[in-house]
Amino acid sequence: MAGWVLVSPAILGITANNITPTNRIELFNGKDFTGWTFCMKGDADPLATWSVTNGVIHCTGKPTGYIRTVQNYQNYELDVTWRFVKIVPKADNTGVLVHMQLPDKVWPKCIQVQGKHDRQGDLFLMAGAESKEHKGMDANTALPLQGASAENPVGEWNTANTICSNDVVISYINGKLLNQTTECTVTNGAVGFQSEGADMEIKSVTLVPLGGAGK
Repeated sequence: MAGWVLVSPAILGITANNITPTNRIELFNGKDFTGWTFCMKGDADPLATWSVTNGVIHCTGKPTGYIRTVQNYQNYELDVTWRFVKIVPKADNTGVLVHMQLPDKVWPKCIQVQGKHDRQGDLFLMAGAESKEHKGMDANTALPLQGASAENPVGEWNTANTICSNDVVISYINGKLLNQTTECTVTNGAVGFQSEGADMEIKSVTLVPLGGAGK
């Protein structure tokens, strides 16, 4: 449900500020959803889709929606460790969302690092966001991968490393450069993950200062 949040009202008041990390920031504390909020299609109960067990976030993939940070960020490296638990035909999709803008809706203005099976690393500019390479494209059209998929087999952990530097976004999957876009019209915002069919898990979500300081 848009507006579900497991943080205090005082924390909600800082969402307009854009933090530039100067040290490593663990966005997921391994215990609960402190610092995160949800937006689910049809105002569905997000805690029926998202849960934390044994230090890992689990997403059932249904219904459609997302989890995002309450805080906004800019100029960082985002390191995510995640995996598909199982793949059911046509239910193999998720995504890492950066520079997410209000209002919350399915889907918000942002840049998506595709998490679809065999397409991890595609870049989508969503809900009116634009870039030099994506300008004029339909929102459902991705910038193509630079090379073959680098995704690990189902059940194995993947690393998605996304560099957000001013108006540039660069996507690495398991250490392989797969995409980049420049002159983006969104350069800061929340960080999030899609519920879009895939039964998947997220083990860590870390922001690292650009250049690796504090890594």
